[in-house]
Amino acid sequence: MMSEIANDSKSKALLVADAASSKKAEDIIILDVGDLLGITDYFVICSARNERQVDTVVDEVLRRLRESDIRPYRIEGDKEQRWVLIDFLDLVVHVFHVEEREFYELERLWQDAPRVPFEQGDEVLAGGGRA
Repeated sequence: MMSEIANDSKSKALLVADAASSKKAEDIIILDVGDLLGITDYFVICSARNERQVDTVVDEVLRRLRESDIRPYRIEGDKEQRWVLIDFLDLVVHVFHVEEREFYELERLWQDAPRVPFEQGDEVLAGGGRA
């Protein structure tokens, strides 16, 4: 049975941000790109200090969503562990090595997208609420 979170893109984005935060990802932001892009609703962007941490963050994101019966449509960049893109169709997760994030500056490219409030360390409940 699909969980409630599977039907709510924003809750999914918050869950991803919480998962990344739990593995010490840095500079986590959630961008609402739905009105600007049209093919997805949210981007979650975060940084990791090294390839091992990129891998750890990606694993935790996948584990947390799998617990809600949510599987990615595709994953790119997981061999190099410098910029891993996880596509859930309505949500795209970008886990960057710090150097790649500084180079590509996705936040600047999507600066017109509204940011969804998220404080690192906030515990996100399965229904999308905060503890």
